[in-house]
Amino acid sequence: MVKKVMLLGVVGIFALSLNGCVTMRKNNDLEVQGLRNQVLALEAQLREKDNEINNLKESPVKFNEEVTVTEVVQASPKDIQTALKNAGFYKGAIDGKLGKGTRRATRKFQRANNLPADGKVGKNTWDLLKEYLNKKIK
Repeated sequence: MVKKVMLLGVVGIFALSLNGCVTMRKNNDLEVQGLRNQVLALEAQLREKDNEINNLKESPVKFNEEVTVTEVVQASPKDIQTALKNAGFYKGAIDGKLGKGTRRATRKFQRANNLPADGKVGKNTWDLLKEYLNKKIK
């Protein structure tokens, strides 16, 4: 009788352990499925961002109504400061930093040349300003 009870106890413990394994497997399967869903969602977001990037590459980027990305000036900050100084509008050091003094001088130059005085050296401003790069006028 004791052997039967022990055998029944061992079988019972074995059955309970199998039930636990099945539960753990179900939990693992659910966790793996959740991770797969997250990966799919991230892949969809990545495709969407790639499409946005490709669309931006294909269309011109506008900074404002008049200036597009193709009109950005290819002048160094030192060239801008030198030209402004040679034209008599910039009094600071030519340090290659486009700070407040450079922007102020740019606005003065723009007003003197009937340009919109925004302090930014765009295509129209640089077209007039570059003439002063190698010669002093004022």
